[in-house]
Amino acid sequence: MAATRTQREIRQRAPFWLLALLILNFALMAIEARDDSSKQSLLRVWTQTLVSPFERVTSAVGGSSIGLVKKIINFNKTAAENDQLRKKAEDLEVALRNAQQAESENERLKSLLTLKEKTGYDSISARVIARDPSAWFNTITINQGSSSGVELNMPVVTGSGIVGRIVAVSPWTSQVMLITDEQAAAGAVVGQLGQSNALGPVRGAKNGLIEMRFVSGLEKVEVGDYVMTTGQDGVYPGRLNVGEVVDVRHGTATQAHVIFLRPSARLDQLTEVAVLLYHPPQRPTPDQALPNLDKTKK
Repeated sequence: MAATRTQREIRQRAPFWLLALLILNFALMAIEARDDSSKQSLLRVWTQTLVSPFERVTSAVGGSSIGLVKKIINFNKTAAENDQLRKKAEDLEVALRNAQQAESENERLKSLLTLKEKTGYDSISARVIARDPSAWFNTITINQGSSSGVELNMPVVTGSGIVGRIVAVSPWTSQVMLITDEQAAAGAVVGQLGQSNALGPVRGAKNGLIEMRFVSGLEKVEVGDYVMTTGQDGVYPGRLNVGEVVDVRHGTATQAHVIFLRPSARLDQLTEVAVLLYHPPQRPTPDQALPNLDKTKK
């Protein structure tokens, strides 16, 4: 029975063994088979043919991934370089701005230092520390006071022209009324003192301008003319710049000009000023001015 069962199993498995032998034979033939023209193994050719589409896809995906990674790396590198360049540009801009401010400050200080040559009077340099918004910026506060020799009514100037006069003094600070205040006044002349008869007082007007009044309509006054102090008001010495004529409403023989000036000093950008140690000359008393006064009384 066992022998019969074994022969039956052999007959049943024979086709599988035959198929396996055929496949093995085919494989051996394929391995040994070669192309007549290229002498390459056909198995290799078939394998490459079957695998090539997958290699192509894998290569494309891999190439794209590598390219994407490279782009991300380059993008991050470029972004970092842009940040560095932006920071350098900002630093250069700050340095340039500081240099310009330093140069501007040096020019202002230099002009203040040459005031004695221009005016003939000593001065005290001061810095503007406050403005009075309630007075429409027509007063400022400086960091010099009576302890430094500042006194009431002393003129305050810059290298460009007059600023105003001292109206209040404490030991360490002083208040300055700007020339653009409606209560401020100064004696002035259009052109050079001694060469022009276009004389008149100036006072503050609207819009930061200065109005010059009582100038005879017969005197020649044009836009662009410069106005200077006369030294006859008891506050400012003569020959200081007041401003430039920006508007003239010409008068007649019986009507005065209406003249408006732009201040020579940049009153809206004041940072440093100088207080002139100026005391106006004493005016003569009536007895000195009128020697015959006693005679007329007799």
